[in-house]
Amino acid sequence: SWNVFEDRIIYQLVVFLQPPPGYSFRLELYGGTERRCNIRVVMECTCSRTGDTFCLLHPSDNNQSSPLLSTLCTGSYLDVEEVACWVQNLVQSAWERLPQWHDWQLQVLSSSHSCRLLLTCPGQVQLCAVLVFAVQQGSP
Repeated sequence: SWNVFEDRIIYQLVVFLQPPPGYSFRLELYGGTERRCNIRVVMECTCSRTGDTFCLLHPSDNNQSSPLLSTLCTGSYLDVEEVACWVQNLVQSAWERLPQWHDWQLQVLSSSHSCRLLLTCPGQVQLCAVLVFAVQQGSP
């Protein structure tokens, strides 16, 4: 969605996160009247899918684990603050490699549960992009 607020155009984008191969996301609801959920990261067996795919649950000599658990998770749960920080750093790094945007200024705004970007053009028009992270119920 998008909206105009004073001299700023605000875009809100939903970014659906997908688990890496060998993992799935499971939503665990809690909170009673306030519906909240944790996103549990679950390892899945991939042994029967193809002969050349390693399985995270059943170790083999060439087994490698995904960096997802150590980078973006706290315990067995996806850490939304870590995801937001990772995406903010990724966007900042990518922005520095885009020479065609040298006239625009990018500012990553502090946010713990989304990625908020403020773009200012030479005419002082501002675009604010808010990336909201989501997972789909029953994601594979």
